[in-house]
Amino acid sequence: QVQLVESGGGLVQAGGSLRLSCAASGRTFSLYAMGWFRQAPGKERELIAAISWSGGYTYYSDSVKGRFTISRDNAKNTVYLQMNSLKPEDTAVYYCAADRAIAVSTTARNYDYWGQGTQVTVSS
Repeated sequence: QVQLVESGGGLVQAGGSLRLSCAASGRTFSLYAMGWFRQAPGKERELIAAISWSGGYTYYSDSVKGRFTISRDNAKNTVYLQMNSLKPEDTAVYYCAADRAIAVSTTARNYDYWGQGTQVTVSS
């Protein structure tokens, strides 16, 4: 069992930055691939970044590539999402999720555990 708690969301102006954190409970965090998803009103939840259990592989959606960076600190049971050059279209609820798998999955249904989400609002 893994519990995930996101933090770091908020209101920021376009062009600004935020860093989201996702703290995980449990001693097996390092065995999980981690993903950051987001869901805007009226839209489907989408995977925007993911990282393998070791941190050696990362995935980014085209919409955030070059602006967002995912990282993890297995000693702190935490995964991060550094978001730079934010745009109004980045406004969404951001969720972290854990997948007990070696390979990173881009499919939401493969993720076993989810956080409660944190709101990110980017004003123009």
